[in-house]
Amino acid sequence: MSITIKDVEHVANLARLDLSDAEKEQFAGQLNAILTYAEKLNQLDTDGIEPTSHVLPLSNVMREDEVKSSWPVEKVLRNAPEEEDGQFRVPAVLE
Repeated sequence: MSITIKDVEHVANLARLDLSDAEKEQFAGQLNAILTYAEKLNQLDTDGIEPTSHVLPLSNVMREDEVKSSWPVEKVLRNAPEEEDGQFRVPAVLE
């Protein structure tokens, strides 16, 4: 598989990039070099190797959910810079 200038132009158009002719040539060369390097992976003998989703064995450490009482609103709002009607007051983001 080879990346052509037309492919680079197509991707640049999708990304809304305006590339010069020199940049198109440069990116086509760089992308072809990446594909050539990745093609080497097809030469590896992977018989007997199980597919993995991660190189390290991972497992989620989950704790059991416990019902607990929450902090009183007065204690939570004690350090709030501004408070209004029992809620944090923050500057408006939208105009």
